[in-house]
Amino acid sequence: MPKWKKVEFEEIEYEPKSIKEILIEMKNISELMVDLAYSALLFNNKELAEEVKYLEVRMDTLNYDIRLIALLAARTKEDAEELTGILQVAEAAETISNAAADITKLLSVRLTHPILPGLIKKSDETIKKLTIKEGSVAHNKTIKDLRIASETGVRVLTIRRKDRWIYAPKKDELLKAGDILIGIGPEEGLARLNKLFEGKIKVL
Repeated sequence: MPKWKKVEFEEIEYEPKSIKEILIEMKNISELMVDLAYSALLFNNKELAEEVKYLEVRMDTLNYDIRLIALLAARTKEDAEELTGILQVAEAAETISNAAADITKLLSVRLTHPILPGLIKKSDETIKKLTIKEGSVAHNKTIKDLRIASETGVRVLTIRRKDRWIYAPKKDELLKAGDILIGIGPEEGLARLNKLFEGKIKVL
């Protein structure tokens, strides 16, 4: 069973977060889902599609959290009116994420179009899911230490560490074995970075 489906059936636990924190994460997730969904369709990449589904489950959890906070916070009619606007923003992010998930469903029907191969061929960049293996020199190194951008031309969009997401990671973000990175860049750079993460090479 895919990891996203296992998470989907887990009992939702309330996470004590501020409304601001939740809205920021919902914004980040919706933007990332759109990028991954289009890339999954364009490059016929089922791994990226799985990440979109995983993120959709996370978005559902955040939507639950923000609604619960709103219910607990609304003590008067005025409070409820103020919180309505916040819930509308959350609902908009949820709508975007649902649309992104719908895009990935096109992979299951094997949608093909004559323009897609041409777009892929002309594209200078691609998006790939990369995993840092045990024994890789990338473990306990920062993005800056590895000089990922300068040596490969790859930009790290996000890092998934177990069930935690790190969006737009900074250069001083410490990488760990088991981290799953979503990177965008030239195919050659992504392939070289993947070799480093798999322990096949020691330097980029």
